Amino acid sequence: MHSTALAPERALLVAVEARRRHPGRRWDTESSLEELAQLVRTAGATVAGRFVQKLEHPHPAHYIGEGKLNEIAAQRAATGYTMVVFDDELSPTQQRNIERALDVKVLDRAALILDIFAMRARTKEGRLQVELAQAEYLLPRLAGQWGHLERLGRSGAPGAIGVRGPGETQIETDRRLARNRITRLKREIKGVRRQRALYRRQRARQGVPVVALVGYTNAGKSTLMRAFTQAEVLVEDKLFATLDPTTRRIRLPSGRAALLTDTVGFIQKLPAQLAAAFQATLEELADADLLLHIVDITHPDAAQQSQTVDDTLAGLGLAGKPCVVALNKVDRLARPDGAAIRDLADLEDYDLALAEHRPDALLISAERRWGLDELLQRIDAAITAKRPQALATR
Repeated sequence: MHSTALAPERALLVAVEARRRHPGRRWDTESSLEELAQLVRTAGATVAGRFVQKLEHPHPAHYIGEGKLNEIAAQRAATGYTMVVFDDELSPTQQRNIERALDVKVLDRAALILDIFAMRARTKEGRLQVELAQAEYLLPRLAGQWGHLERLGRSGAPGAIGVRGPGETQIETDRRLARNRITRLKREIKGVRRQRALYRRQRARQGVPVVALVGYTNAGKSTLMRAFTQAEVLVEDKLFATLDPTTRRIRLPSGRAALLTDTVGFIQKLPAQLAAAFQATLEELADADLLLHIVDITHPDAAQQSQTVDDTLAGLGLAGKPCVVALNKVDRLARPDGAAIRDLADLEDYDLALAEHRPDALLISAERRWGLDELLQRIDAAITAKRPQALATR
């Protein structure tokens, strides 16, 4: 018997480390590359190796220098990579040049995230939004797909048969089909946005406050949703384990009801096409009464992840929205003597540090259900402060 299962693809990861770090850039290259490796594994591939080149800025033609590109090509036999994944978004020209040089599939971070979203989308709305993002990403990259025919047309004799202009015609046909597809998808998503707006108006008339979960991908939002509501949502230790939004009713300590909405996780270098396509989903955040920001306190880049979420919210015009911060996964921390944490009482030193530096934050473990009662009280108080006239118990 022989297995017919396809072997997982092997990805070589490539990044440029700028010698002059941009003032607004908070992630170092190694952390960003490690996250790229997590994305690759989430997509179902394995990591065959990593290459980092220090440059003043990415090369305009190849992203990396030609010498490094030749070195990567020479390593193919040794590493067995079947694709190369770049940590930044490549221009269409860069992608074409690299593919010609390496003769292998080339992806950038944006394409990889889009592929994961396509794999994770379950609802019609989610699939529409991912399809739109992919179409808008691919449209400028259609040029060059038929370049071999264009070259034949230019170099052929005036009377040559079969080589006069077919490349340009095919490119324009593809572009027209892609634009038509984008127009159709935008029309369908516009209908989704109208339907969502109708649901939000109905909720507003009922007077039920909405709490929206936000956070970096894999921070534990879905685990918290399940702990609060017993909702059957997917919980996995992977990036973008859940994609489609889920809304459930919860009961607050005051007795009033609230709606808890789990939204898509954020990530650094989020593709612009994806943020635009998911506008229908992200509008849920704008109409929420309160944002519940979940942070994975155990992640070595927790501060950078938290800032990425804050920056994304600011970009959506939500910087002033009332927000409660919950530092999750404290059960994975250790006591000063190195012993495992048994309960929140073992976190006294962390509580003292929070009281000094982040008095708005709360320590929790969604998986162990530690601190959730206090978190609900904090949510209740924040909603009451925003809507003191609210809301009959439902």
